[in-house]
Amino acid sequence: MTAAEGLAHLLAGAGVGSVVLHGSLAAGGFRPEQSDIDLLAVLDGGLTDTQAAEIERLVRQADVGGAAGIDLDVVAAEVAGAPDRMPALELHLSRHDGPPAVFEAERRVRAAPDLLAELSMARAHGRAIVGAAPHEVIAPVPAEWIIERGRYWLTFWRSQTDDVQHAAFMVLTACRMWRFAVEGVHCPKAQAARWAMDRDTSLVAIRQALRQLDHGPAVVVAGNDIADLLDVVLNETAQRG
Repeated sequence: MTAAEGLAHLLAGAGVGSVVLHGSLAAGGFRPEQSDIDLLAVLDGGLTDTQAAEIERLVRQADVGGAAGIDLDVVAAEVAGAPDRMPALELHLSRHDGPPAVFEAERRVRAAPDLLAELSMARAHGRAIVGAAPHEVIAPVPAEWIIERGRYWLTFWRSQTDDVQHAAFMVLTACRMWRFAVEGVHCPKAQAARWAMDRDTSLVAIRQALRQLDHGPAVVVAGNDIADLLDVVLNETAQRG
């Protein structure tokens, strides 16, 4: 049994009805020690404090195998089955084993617009480990909602191009947003980056980010090159949002 399967079955024991594996483990592109285990858990009704505490304990103690950590979203079945622009989130847990080690927990988030992309990706490429298939528990999310939220982050990152720690993340995620806006396709970051390079060979930040992904933070992703990419993606997504 894989680390993801083991955790999913433990979550089922804590009262979760469906557990969907998504992200790089489901869609391809998983990188040992770099990629997380991405899980979406769907349950009937709200999450009790006792359930939330037990799920947090399970995530903290879970064996992640060769993954870098775990990202888990827990949503109510009625939210997954009929999402709106600001879907409610019962629980978000993010564990990254570092260095440095980081653990984040959010409970009862009344409006979580970033959940829209997670729901859409889980429906498109997710694999049910426990419970019903993703398309049976997750309704389609309008593409314009996902593009709108993506443009929020693209605009924010445009003022953060000197953020060395998150430079490659910004570039590769922008490529994913770009491809989704143009083709309606969710795909792993590296695959989206190659698609974007084929579309515009002048955007050197993409090559820099891919090299950093392969060789580590010693590879610099230049701020002015990040800005050039973000400007292009903002323009492209404006035409399709």
